[in-house]
Amino acid sequence: MKYIKWILAIVIVLPAFAQAQTSIVNASYDPTRELYQDYNAAFAKHWKETKGQDVTIKQSHGGSGKQARAIVDGLEADVASLSVSFDIDVIAKAGLTAADWRTKFPDDSSPYSSTVVFLVRKGNPKGIKDWDDLLKPGTGLLAPNPKTGGGARWVYLAAWGQALRKNNGDEAKARDYTQKFYANMLALDQAMRGSTTKFVQQGIGDVLVGWENEILQVVNEGKHKEEYQIVVPTETITIDVPIALVDKVVDKHNTREVSEAYVKWLWSKEGQEIIARRYNRPRDADLAKKYESTFPQVKQFTLKETFGDWDTVMKKHFVDGAVFDSFTQK
Repeated sequence: MKYIKWILAIVIVLPAFAQAQTSIVNASYDPTRELYQDYNAAFAKHWKETKGQDVTIKQSHGGSGKQARAIVDGLEADVASLSVSFDIDVIAKAGLTAADWRTKFPDDSSPYSSTVVFLVRKGNPKGIKDWDDLLKPGTGLLAPNPKTGGGARWVYLAAWGQALRKNNGDEAKARDYTQKFYANMLALDQAMRGSTTKFVQQGIGDVLVGWENEILQVVNEGKHKEEYQIVVPTETITIDVPIALVDKVVDKHNTREVSEAYVKWLWSKEGQEIIARRYNRPRDADLAKKYESTFPQVKQFTLKETFGDWDTVMKKHFVDGAVFDSFTQK
């Protein structure tokens, strides 16, 4: 009889224990490692305080397009925080999340933004001031490959878009500029973090063209931050960074409540503060004002006003045989 009571006690306790702890997976693009390291710890503390439940957030990092394909191929991520909305659309087209995922959270499900700027070596020995300076002979550029990384596509579109706008919509001149821009590339890495590593740790290149948050991290926190400086061009693109639940996975894992709360909390004051501290431009107006000295003032244009939508962009510029291939496959 005593053993039966013990067994009954275990049967009663186990469901309660299972409810007291859970875990989710966030599949994200490369340069969010530091952001989500801070955010995940803060959210886990918040969840414990409000729900009395322990939650572990496991991170997966890689190029945005690669992460999207991994989810489609079976990576069981509860959350996809990628660098371009097209990559989440790939997940939606595979039936793993809702087609209207943009409507599920504020700001088209984009909790923060960034932009494209330049990193040069201290003293700016090549005299880089704006986009046209990147075409100077002998100027070695580094940026990621837009065929493999979603973040890299923003760099490409910043280069093409500024040339298009500068030349009153002349497509031929925008194409010519962008072809010369990539002709000066010393290497095209699979993702932004690889380009940053080459520039900072290996001393390769004269200019790193990349995301503002990655470059601000180098000039503010890098071990040799005094060796670099940021150059802000006269005009550049607004990068809207999307996030979505992977519906089929959260339903399979029974993690919808915590996964949804995890994403929503990015728009909280605490979440937005962490976003701003990790050099991403917050959506919250008060925090944007608080951190305005962190972010250089720069004229920005949007993807929608300059290019239309991502489907149009992908077909014209990045699918096999499109414009980018014509620059690199001779």
